[in-house]
Amino acid sequence: MSSAPLRCGWVPQGDDLYAAYHDTEWGVPEYDDRALFEKLILDGFQAGLSWITILRKRENFRRAFDGFDPEKIARYTPHKVERLLADPGIIRHRGKIEATIRNAQAWLKIMEEGPGFSPLLWDFVDGHPQQNRWKNLALVPASTPMSEAMSKALKQRGFGFCGPTIVYAFAQAVGMVNDHTLDCFRHKELAAIGRG
Repeated sequence: MSSAPLRCGWVPQGDDLYAAYHDTEWGVPEYDDRALFEKLILDGFQAGLSWITILRKRENFRRAFDGFDPEKIARYTPHKVERLLADPGIIRHRGKIEATIRNAQAWLKIMEEGPGFSPLLWDFVDGHPQQNRWKNLALVPASTPMSEAMSKALKQRGFGFCGPTIVYAFAQAVGMVNDHTLDCFRHKELAAIGRG
């Protein structure tokens, strides 16, 4: 009988959804403009909640927000906002929903005027994942000077719900930083990708 691989301490034992997310998505470098937009929006909705709450509702979010298509979201009307506020499948928070619309509008402007969403964000880590070497979860920061700078840049461009802590969680999730702890089996795998 093989034992389960060692994972980061934030993954609850016996939660297959969380384990699959950790093992296949979290920390994998993502460069697609649209995928980065979706993840930043979801991290904004996470504010004040646990990530598993968002993860369990992710497909509902995708349905409710038109597959996170920024062109569609940017045109949402007050009526659409009210429909979203009545949708029990998502987090019903007016401020976060309205910020999502503004974020879509800001994303479109970045895509139109340059440099593109992915290059803008990845420039904060010089285009490649930062390789951290945390011995345990307690050492992992909630924010860094990098996330503070990225948060400031996003806010200047009209984004909301993108404070330094949200942005750092986003950077971890999309592989801008490798914050798998050293004892986690994914640390070495993602370090190899980051060097590639």
